[in-house]
Amino acid sequence: MELTMVRQPDLSKRGVFWTWWAAGTASGAGSAVGAVALPLTALTVLDAGPFEMGLIAAAGYVAWLVIGLPAGVLVQRLPLRGAQIGADLARAAAVGSVPLAWWFGWLSVAQLVVVALVISFANVIFDVANATFLPEIVERERLQARNSLVSATHAATQLGGPSAGGLIVQLLGPVVTVLVDAASYLVSAALLRTLPARGGRVRGAPGQKGLIREGWRFVVRHPVMGPGMWTATAVNFVCGAQLAVYPLYLVRELHAPAALVGFLLAVEGIGSLAGAALTPRITRRLGSARALLWAGFTTVAGAALIPAGTGWAAYAAFAAGNVVFAGGVVVLSVTTRTYRQIASPPQLLPRVMATVRFVSWGAIPVGGLVAGALAGPLGGRVTLWLFAAAVLAAPLALVLSPVRHLRELTDFQPERRTIDADDD
Repeated sequence: MELTMVRQPDLSKRGVFWTWWAAGTASGAGSAVGAVALPLTALTVLDAGPFEMGLIAAAGYVAWLVIGLPAGVLVQRLPLRGAQIGADLARAAAVGSVPLAWWFGWLSVAQLVVVALVISFANVIFDVANATFLPEIVERERLQARNSLVSATHAATQLGGPSAGGLIVQLLGPVVTVLVDAASYLVSAALLRTLPARGGRVRGAPGQKGLIREGWRFVVRHPVMGPGMWTATAVNFVCGAQLAVYPLYLVRELHAPAALVGFLLAVEGIGSLAGAALTPRITRRLGSARALLWAGFTTVAGAALIPAGTGWAAYAAFAAGNVVFAGGVVVLSVTTRTYRQIASPPQLLPRVMATVRFVSWGAIPVGGLVAGALAGPLGGRVTLWLFAAAVLAAPLALVLSPVRHLRELTDFQPERRTIDADDD
């Protein structure tokens, strides 16, 4: 079987990376503002309940369960630039419909769920295409640094975006603030339009099911990628719960005003920024495998701190726990993502990324729905405690795997080649 990716020349020029980075930064900043505005719209404008909040949070990620696996094949068969621009325009239209419906008095929780669904499906195509594009424009030895930069940029937008979003919501209301998110997608699409077109197509390959199955087998049988995927799944299950419960917990139980909600959600960016900045140093000092174990237990400590305390102490505990948890998650994410990009055969990379995200990101809507169902009878604080216990599964997936014997993840490259031969 021969699987060939068709590549255009001159994609490694430095300017291409920075344009790609600027597009992601623009949409990420707007999304960070929207992450505050959309749930506050549901809470304050539509008086949404716990289960409805969980439903909105779940809808934002459910597409990974529906098209997560086929997305890897689609990305190989679609022009990357066109797929990304189309995803940006779809997201802009969906988000822009919120203030329009509000203006005419039509806005409902059902529409917010539909908007979240459209964004979710567009995100799947965009994210898999983005992850496939980066190794095309960055040398292998610089991937760790570039992935850290991307994560650091995301952290910076998460730090400034929610704070700005909270302040804008306080001044203009949540519905008008949603327009910032819509504008960011349009800016991203305009920047991506300037990139060289790149098309990927498969020659002499099996059908779609065969391609999906090949990527699935490669990941789940891999002695390093498999445990890394299950670790990410446990973490994302808890992240989904946090997305659903955080606004409810802060507004309904801690009685935080909108500006403070934005700030408390934004401090996650401090942890993410620190994690992204320190990942290269941590992996050099400890080794990438040991860094994963360390980061896994760090997420447990952070999640346990988030629901602690009462009054102003609860605000401080929430902020500190958010920082610690986010820092651990970023170290896990950057390290495992870089390893997948290095260790995966180029023709398998889109399907490897899609498989991992199908499983791990698919856990986000499940976590959101479960948390929404639990938060009604148990309350936000107890629900967050339960999910803090659940995140223990993340480091355990690594401890119970061969990863615990390694210093560097790449020590398992010989076994990876054996798996490739067996699958072929």
